[in-house]
Order: sequence, then structure tokens, then C-alpha cells
Amino acid sequence: TSGCLSMLDAMKRGGKRFNHIVDIGTGTGLLAFAAQHLWPRAYLTASDIDPVSIEVTVTNAVDNRVPLGQSMGQLALCAASGTDHELIQRRAPYDLIIANILAGPLIELAPSFAAIAREGSSLILAGLLDTQAKAVLRAFRNQGFRLHLGTDNGDWPCLWLIKRRLYG
Repeated sequence: TSGCLSMLDAMKRGGKRFNHIVDIGTGTGLLAFAAQHLWPRAYLTASDIDPVSIEVTVTNAVDNRVPLGQSMGQLALCAASGTDHELIQRRAPYDLIIANILAGPLIELAPSFAAIAREGSSLILAGLLDTQAKAVLRAFRNQGFRLHLGTDNGDWPCLWLIKRRLYG
């Protein structure tokens, strides 16, 4: 999580602007809240496979005055397996996808993430061990992503990937 927060901060300091953001596997909502704070005019969606996580995220949002809803500057929430939810699909394509989940699910979700990512979009991946990074990168390269920046946080890398633009 700290690697993702640092990466989001670096993106903002580097002048990156995002209008459509999704946090897949939001957990307690922390990364979605950070993205909302950094890009307050974005449409932001967050999901988790565990409905209890969504309840916790709602409580945390209320406690931290994060506006909930489906309008610009608000956080829209849903319980979903990966990207398999009407809300996530309807709000696509995204120019920033955040996923702080385990390597196995990341590899499985690579085609789904590619399907909801706009050309040139950014993807932040974390939750994987350094020994798993090559396999995760290979899965996403096969879907048209390239590594833009990787950080080493001990055994827990954070990867910033960019979806290649298609020509012709």
C-alpha cells in the first residue's frame, strides 16, 4: 500500500492528470481515497470481491469526509470479482487503474484490465512479491502494457505500467 501511495504521489508531482480512475480490490478504500484527494475532479470507482470490504470502505469514507456517489469528485463503490460488474464496465475506459492484490489474481485479470484501459492509460500494480514480478509483467506485456517505472520496497515491488497506443 505504501508503494502505491508513493507512486500516486509521484504521478501527481509529475503532472499526470486522470479523469476516470478505478481501484480494483480496494480493501479499506485507502488508495481510492488517495486518488480522490489527488484528482478531485475525476470519476472514481472502487470495488472489492468481499462485500464486507465495501461496507468498511463506506464507513471509512464517511469518517474521512470522502464523498460517495457516481458524479465527478465522488467515489462509486461495488462488490465485484475483478472487473465483472455493470458499474465498472459502464464507467470504462479508465485512464488510471489501481490494483493492490495478489500476483495470481493480477495475472488472471490482465486481459480484463486491458479491456477497460484506455490507450495510453496508467496501471499501478502491487501486492506481489519481487519473485513474482516477472510473471506479472509478462502477463501484462502480453496484453499491450509496458513497464514505465518499478519501485523496490523490500520484497514488495510496485509497478507502473502504461497501455501502449495502437497505430494503423
